[in-house]
Amino acid sequence: MDKKLEELEKQYNEVPIPKELDFIVENALKQGKKKKKNRTPQWLLGSAAAAMLFTASLNVSPAMARTLAEIPVVGSVVKVLTWTEYEVAEDTYDANIKVPSIENLENKDLANTLNEKYRSEGKALYNDFKAEVGDLKANGGGHLGVDSGYEIKTDNDQILSIGRYTVNTVASSSTVMHYDTIDKQNEILITLPMLFKDDSYINVISENIKEQMRAESANDEEKVYWVKGAGIADEELFDEFKGIKAQQEFYISVEGKLMISFDKYEVAPGYMGVVEFEVPTDVLQDKLVSNQYIH
Repeated sequence: MDKKLEELEKQYNEVPIPKELDFIVENALKQGKKKKKNRTPQWLLGSAAAAMLFTASLNVSPAMARTLAEIPVVGSVVKVLTWTEYEVAEDTYDANIKVPSIENLENKDLANTLNEKYRSEGKALYNDFKAEVGDLKANGGGHLGVDSGYEIKTDNDQILSIGRYTVNTVASSSTVMHYDTIDKQNEILITLPMLFKDDSYINVISENIKEQMRAESANDEEKVYWVKGAGIADEELFDEFKGIKAQQEFYISVEGKLMISFDKYEVAPGYMGVVEFEVPTDVLQDKLVSNQYIH
């Protein structure tokens, strides 16, 4: 038995680990040494809690149980399902909120954390909508709409990128996007900072996007951005785009390219909607930790 364990340990140690994960693995090992041997693993507790929540949800919503029962499960393929859906359809009040759920991810802590976030956000969005409708009705009525859902931006052997959108409509509409990108092989959530050696990526990406904005507006007068020389007079530039945030919304495309996303009104007039920019890898190459994800 000892010989078998030694061989398994040797095989495990020979598995290549992306450079981006070095600090995560190292921290995990340090934390593991501090834990008591007889302590119940946190991921197991998380899994039990998730199972209880899943069972309770199915009991409360038979329709949801039927929906999930109709979806075939193939092996242990990571997939995204619609956990539940909130709907309101009245004369001037409309809501359609789809809540995603990540299934078959072996890293239960990560799956539970993301799924709980999605469920909490979906419920909060629905509750806020109901409260606003109540206020409108109490004050003579009005119009209100919310449309929220998700789309799979990338799903290949390595990467799963999920984009979640929320469109709020009152007199006009606003659109907000949030993305989660998962390394399916190593089962971790990828953040923008972990892709780079230091925070100099912020300026590099920002300047490249400004160049793209100016080029687009020069070739198409319909495209306008809140950047000098990008289709708008300097005196009308009230909210100039200075640069991306350290945790700017992003995803990784099927081709392994870094895609930076901006919400409606964030860097351009409302009619431009949500805008995205692909940042060329050669611009980022010197800043990347490796080409594990971006290539």
